[in-house]
Amino acid sequence: MSHLSALPEQGVNGQNVVVGTSMPHEAANLHVTGAALYTDDLVGRTKDCLHAYPVQSPHAHARVLDVDTSPAMAVPGVVRVLTGADVPGVNDAGVKHDEPLFPDEVQFVGHAVCWVLGETLEAARRGAAAVVVGYEPLPSIISVREAIAAESFQGAQPTVERGNVEAGLEQAAHVFSGEFEFAGQEHFYLETHCSLALVDENGQVFVQCSTQHPSETQEIVAHVLGRSSSEVTVQCLRMGGGFGGKEMQPHGFAAIASLGSILTGRPVRLRLSRNLDMTMSGKRHGFHSQWRVGFDDSGHLQALEATLTSDGGWSLDLSEPVLARALCHIDNAYWIPDIKVNGRVARSNKTSQTAFRGFGGPQGMLVIEDILGRCAPLLGIDAAELRRRNFYANGQTTPYGQPVTQADRLARAWDQVLESADVIERWAQIEEFNRAHPHTKRGLAITPVKFGISFNLTAFNQAGALVHVYKDGSVLINHGGTEMGQGLHTKMLQVAATTLGVPLSTVRLAPTRTDKVPNTSATAASSGADLNGGAVKNACEQIRERLAVTASAKIGVPPADIRITDGLVTGLGSDVQVPWAELVHAAYFARVQLSAAGFYRTEGLHWDSRVMQGSPFKYFAHGVAATEVEVDGWTGAYRTRRVDIVHDVGDSLSPLVDIGQVEGGYVQGAGWLTLEDLRWDESDGPGRGRVLTQAASTYKLPSFSEMPETFNVALLEQAHEEGAVYGSKAVGEPPLMLAFSVREALRQAAAAFGPTGTSVDLGCPSTPEQVFWAVEEARAAHGQAGGHVDEGFPGHHPDEPDPDAPTRMPESEVAVRSLAGG
Repeated sequence: MSHLSALPEQGVNGQNVVVGTSMPHEAANLHVTGAALYTDDLVGRTKDCLHAYPVQSPHAHARVLDVDTSPAMAVPGVVRVLTGADVPGVNDAGVKHDEPLFPDEVQFVGHAVCWVLGETLEAARRGAAAVVVGYEPLPSIISVREAIAAESFQGAQPTVERGNVEAGLEQAAHVFSGEFEFAGQEHFYLETHCSLALVDENGQVFVQCSTQHPSETQEIVAHVLGRSSSEVTVQCLRMGGGFGGKEMQPHGFAAIASLGSILTGRPVRLRLSRNLDMTMSGKRHGFHSQWRVGFDDSGHLQALEATLTSDGGWSLDLSEPVLARALCHIDNAYWIPDIKVNGRVARSNKTSQTAFRGFGGPQGMLVIEDILGRCAPLLGIDAAELRRRNFYANGQTTPYGQPVTQADRLARAWDQVLESADVIERWAQIEEFNRAHPHTKRGLAITPVKFGISFNLTAFNQAGALVHVYKDGSVLINHGGTEMGQGLHTKMLQVAATTLGVPLSTVRLAPTRTDKVPNTSATAASSGADLNGGAVKNACEQIRERLAVTASAKIGVPPADIRITDGLVTGLGSDVQVPWAELVHAAYFARVQLSAAGFYRTEGLHWDSRVMQGSPFKYFAHGVAATEVEVDGWTGAYRTRRVDIVHDVGDSLSPLVDIGQVEGGYVQGAGWLTLEDLRWDESDGPGRGRVLTQAASTYKLPSFSEMPETFNVALLEQAHEEGAVYGSKAVGEPPLMLAFSVREALRQAAAAFGPTGTSVDLGCPSTPEQVFWAVEEARAAHGQAGGHVDEGFPGHHPDEPDPDAPTRMPESEVAVRSLAGG
């Protein structure tokens, strides 16, 4: 695989600073050598640890009649069985109070009824198998379609609306309607859910947990135990991946481990196997959509009416804010004058679906990209031109009322991809290739991303940090963000070193703990660097201002004229130089405080969730990707030949880290859209409701074999973001949506098996099977049934049509349907 990534040279005020330099992940050496410790690695260092294992429901929906734990207690090595009767506080693991930790009514296959504690994991597993549970099976709802038919919904049903959608559709020259259903996605983090809890001699509960939201884990553990939050400390050393799956879902597992430790007086470890993790934890929300869209004669979007139904699973979890973000992102990068989008959360008997990278944004954006991909051939307009023609212009507003201020950046990124990737020339080459190859076709699609950055819930847009400078000049920082491999700690080290003016080697970072930085938000919404970077910078600025006073006395210039660069303290107009460590030492003896608690809150946000109006995002991150694919017409098998990306991260805090995030986000998005076929048993048989894809053997993840032969990534230059830490922008979630280009390229390649103007239905995920059926649909437009190509048929596009012939569908309304495979 050839690879080219552009790393811009950046700095702050022209100085040679640590921020903006390309450096490896702060724990890269530990990761690749296996020396990095994760939560479960701490078990071997913990004396007399017990192991927890669940007793799982075999039913998708059933009433629990009785639980007989005595057979488990007869199993050698079993110490205790935890049931609802053992809970001293609140028997609930969710913030919505709809997730009983020990349920009287199981809601999905794999739902834990109780937990067994054993001296070994095998003893706990055998004990769990011995527990006898009586069930009364109840009717179940598995698919989102079943939920819609049964009107099984939960939570709020918001609407985003602007203008008059009925009038807009009535006045549109071309109206299309459709239905589109697409699946969710398994997080498949390398480290499964894990918690290790112990209680000290004072009754203080200490939980080591693989969690993206330590403060909320602390809160849930405390209310399950009936204690105050000050009696519970949660630490996250690092995570082996999270992707949103560890924002809400770790809380119950941490509560089980903590309850077991309280009751037995021994440490308790709860780590899910891959099979348990995939059957018990939530996924990305699958969605069902129905829509009508109107265009004018020149292909400009006029109106969109849609209903988005997310599959929330058995409880709310984060389904409401996920749905809200989907509604706020259905426009993606496009101006739609008249729009009305309704949202609702289906309640089904499946795992409670949760946050996943993009948090609903990808689902909303996928709907409009699918619409444009389907409608472009029907309008007789090239898909790339249709997209570009509908881009936002500066001064326009989103459907929820937020002004669009950086439309030029998206246009710049689009033009840069067209030029750097030779897209126009390659389109001509692909057309020639497709004419010459009847059984193999290529497609090249280009798609944009406009993604809002901030938590939809305004209160979450705050962060804290704690910075200590020791007498020898060394620095220790602690912030509220968690590290899951995304490089947040690396960026925080760079921010601290830059703000203090010291070499990176001077600064060290401590694990995230709730007793060091309290009341933190989840590391989510792509806001980890924005929020925690702001807090770290604030704490360092407090210390630097104090040190400037001490330095002023030593150097003989006003505090405002003190400069600290690369560990050397100087003053404007003075030749005196003082080493950093010497300044710190002097400050200590002058009784200057060398520690500071930093705080940051995102300004300028306002959001009314009742009417879905306001400015919920600090800014928008932009990106453009062009992807070329090749499809085998006999099997639907395909390969990605080349990917070119230009992405807007502002002034990058850490370019090497950001390039990695862009690459990883694209690959994970491509996995969701083309490979990862998440399925449940929807039959009426005994396995109804069971997750059918429970392991890597049945759930296909992207691997090296799916990587493009050429993968070019560049960061958009001259993209300073005013008001963000050192001019940077978020990079965690937005790149995932760049992968829309691979699905649209597959659509184009499949359509190339038909005549010019063919619009194909492409299921999602667009597996080879789904691509094959799209190819068959295109062939049917040529009158070729069953995929058997007549040897006399050349297999290329017909000659260009008569220029006087109509280039658009003659009907004013053409119904198109797009359904998920299965």
